[in-house]
Amino acid sequence: MMKVHQLEQTQILPIPLEEAWAFFCNPKNLDDMTPEDLAFKTISGNDEEMFQGQIICHKIQIAPMIWANWTTEITTVSDEGKQLYFIDEQRSGPYRFWHHMHRFEACAQGTRMLDRVHYAMPFFPFGEIGLPFVRNKLETIFGFRRTCLEERFGPVK
Repeated sequence: MMKVHQLEQTQILPIPLEEAWAFFCNPKNLDDMTPEDLAFKTISGNDEEMFQGQIICHKIQIAPMIWANWTTEITTVSDEGKQLYFIDEQRSGPYRFWHHMHRFEACAQGTRMLDRVHYAMPFFPFGEIGLPFVRNKLETIFGFRRTCLEERFGPVK
Protein backbone atom coordinates (compact mmCIF):
# COMPACT_ATOMS: atom_id res chain seq x y z
CA MET A 1 0.00 0.00 0.00
CA MET A 2 1.07 3.57 -0.58
CA LYS A 3 -0.34 7.08 -0.45
CA VAL A 4 0.22 9.20 -3.56
CA HIS A 5 0.82 12.93 -3.15
CA GLN A 6 0.76 15.64 -5.81
CA LEU A 7 2.72 18.81 -6.45
CA GLU A 8 1.79 21.12 -9.30
CA GLN A 9 3.39 24.29 -10.61
CA THR A 10 2.54 26.47 -13.59
CA GLN A 11 4.87 29.06 -15.04
CA ILE A 12 4.65 31.34 -18.06
CA LEU A 13 7.85 31.61 -20.08
CA PRO A 14 8.08 34.67 -22.38
CA ILE A 15 9.42 32.58 -25.27
CA PRO A 16 7.82 30.73 -28.17
CA LEU A 17 6.61 27.17 -27.61
CA GLU A 18 9.26 25.73 -29.93
CA GLU A 19 12.09 27.39 -27.97
CA ALA A 20 10.75 26.20 -24.62
CA TRP A 21 10.35 22.66 -25.95
CA ALA A 22 13.89 22.61 -27.37
CA PHE A 23 15.31 23.79 -24.03
CA PHE A 24 13.51 21.14 -22.00
CA CYS A 25 14.26 18.37 -24.50
CA ASN A 26 17.94 18.75 -23.65
CA PRO A 27 18.45 16.72 -20.43
CA LYS A 28 21.73 18.53 -19.74
CA ASN A 29 19.74 21.63 -18.77
CA LEU A 30 18.31 19.88 -15.69
CA ASP A 31 21.54 19.98 -13.70
CA ASP A 32 21.68 23.80 -13.91
CA MET A 33 18.10 24.13 -12.65
CA THR A 34 18.62 22.14 -9.44
CA PRO A 35 19.73 23.73 -6.15
CA GLU A 36 23.38 23.16 -5.27
CA ASP A 37 22.56 21.73 -1.83
CA LEU A 38 21.15 18.60 -3.50
CA ALA A 39 24.55 17.98 -5.09
CA PHE A 40 22.51 16.69 -8.06
CA LYS A 41 24.64 15.12 -10.77
CA THR A 42 23.58 13.34 -13.90
CA ILE A 43 25.73 10.24 -14.26
CA SER A 44 24.53 8.96 -17.63
CA GLY A 45 21.80 9.21 -20.23
CA ASN A 46 21.86 12.94 -20.92
CA ASP A 47 24.14 12.79 -23.95
CA GLU A 48 21.38 13.15 -26.53
CA GLU A 49 18.07 14.90 -27.01
CA MET A 50 15.20 13.41 -25.02
CA PHE A 51 13.35 10.42 -26.47
CA GLN A 52 10.81 7.86 -25.30
CA GLY A 53 12.57 5.02 -23.51
CA GLN A 54 15.57 7.12 -22.51
CA ILE A 55 17.12 6.07 -19.20
CA ILE A 56 18.81 8.83 -17.19
CA CYS A 57 20.83 8.08 -14.06
CA HIS A 58 21.44 10.69 -11.35
CA LYS A 59 23.07 10.88 -7.96
CA ILE A 60 21.55 13.17 -5.33
CA GLN A 61 22.24 14.06 -1.74
CA ILE A 62 18.96 13.58 0.11
CA ALA A 63 20.33 14.53 3.54
CA PRO A 64 23.76 15.37 4.95
CA MET A 65 26.07 12.46 4.14
CA ILE A 66 23.19 10.43 2.65
CA TRP A 67 23.36 9.86 -1.10
CA ALA A 68 20.91 8.14 -3.41
CA ASN A 69 21.09 6.89 -6.95
CA TRP A 70 18.05 7.94 -8.95
CA THR A 71 17.20 6.34 -12.27
CA THR A 72 14.39 7.73 -14.38
CA GLU A 73 12.89 6.76 -17.70
CA ILE A 74 11.31 9.10 -20.22
CA THR A 75 8.15 7.04 -20.75
CA THR A 76 6.21 9.39 -23.03
CA VAL A 77 7.13 12.14 -25.46
CA SER A 78 4.35 13.92 -27.34
CA ASP A 79 5.69 16.62 -29.62
CA GLU A 80 2.80 17.09 -32.04
CA GLY A 81 -0.06 19.53 -31.79
CA LYS A 82 -0.63 22.59 -29.65
CA GLN A 83 0.16 20.83 -26.36
CA LEU A 84 3.57 19.24 -26.06
CA TYR A 85 4.47 17.06 -23.11
CA PHE A 86 6.79 14.43 -21.77
CA ILE A 87 6.70 12.19 -18.73
CA ASP A 88 9.55 10.91 -16.63
CA GLU A 89 9.08 8.07 -14.14
CA GLN A 90 11.41 6.77 -11.48
CA ARG A 91 12.73 3.26 -12.08
CA SER A 92 14.81 3.20 -8.89
CA GLY A 93 15.54 5.84 -6.31
CA PRO A 94 14.41 7.59 -3.17
CA TYR A 95 10.65 7.47 -3.79
CA ARG A 96 8.27 4.54 -3.75
CA PHE A 97 6.59 6.12 -6.78
CA TRP A 98 7.47 9.11 -9.00
CA HIS A 99 5.59 10.27 -12.09
CA HIS A 100 6.41 13.75 -13.46
CA MET A 101 4.51 15.24 -16.38
CA HIS A 102 5.93 18.34 -18.09
CA ARG A 103 3.35 20.01 -20.35
CA PHE A 104 3.87 23.02 -22.62
CA GLU A 105 1.33 25.05 -24.57
CA ALA A 106 1.41 28.33 -26.43
CA CYS A 107 -0.30 31.26 -24.73
CA ALA A 108 -0.55 35.01 -25.36
CA GLN A 109 2.57 35.73 -23.24
CA GLY A 110 4.68 32.91 -24.74
CA THR A 111 4.55 29.39 -23.32
CA ARG A 112 2.59 28.06 -20.38
CA MET A 113 4.54 25.29 -18.68
CA LEU A 114 2.91 22.89 -16.23
CA ASP A 115 4.79 20.51 -13.97
CA ARG A 116 2.63 17.89 -12.25
CA VAL A 117 4.37 15.42 -9.98
CA HIS A 118 2.72 12.43 -8.35
CA TYR A 119 4.93 10.80 -5.75
CA ALA A 120 4.76 8.36 -2.86
CA MET A 121 7.06 8.03 0.12
CA PRO A 122 8.91 4.76 0.69
CA PHE A 123 8.20 2.46 3.65
CA PHE A 124 4.48 3.24 4.00
CA PRO A 125 3.13 4.14 6.53
CA PHE A 126 6.37 5.04 8.35
CA GLY A 127 7.75 7.03 5.43
CA GLU A 128 4.85 9.47 5.73
CA ILE A 129 6.62 10.93 8.78
CA GLY A 130 9.13 12.50 6.36
CA LEU A 131 6.44 13.94 4.09
CA PRO A 132 6.63 17.55 5.39
CA PHE A 133 10.40 17.57 4.83
CA VAL A 134 10.09 16.07 1.34
CA ARG A 135 7.20 18.35 0.36
CA ASN A 136 9.20 21.40 1.49
CA LYS A 137 12.25 20.16 -0.42
CA LEU A 138 10.23 19.65 -3.61
CA GLU A 139 8.69 23.12 -3.30
CA THR A 140 12.19 24.56 -2.83
CA ILE A 141 13.48 22.71 -5.90
CA PHE A 142 10.61 23.91 -8.08
CA GLY A 143 10.94 27.45 -6.68
CA PHE A 144 14.63 27.41 -7.58
CA ARG A 145 13.75 26.16 -11.06
CA ARG A 146 11.20 28.99 -11.46
CA THR A 147 13.87 31.56 -10.56
CA CYS A 148 16.44 30.00 -12.93
CA LEU A 149 13.96 30.11 -15.80
CA GLU A 150 13.05 33.74 -15.09
CA GLU A 151 16.74 34.65 -15.06
CA ARG A 152 17.36 32.77 -18.30
CA PHE A 153 14.29 33.83 -20.30
CA GLY A 154 13.22 37.01 -18.51
CA PRO A 155 10.04 37.91 -16.66
CA VAL A 156 6.60 37.79 -18.24
CA LYS A 157 5.56 41.25 -19.42
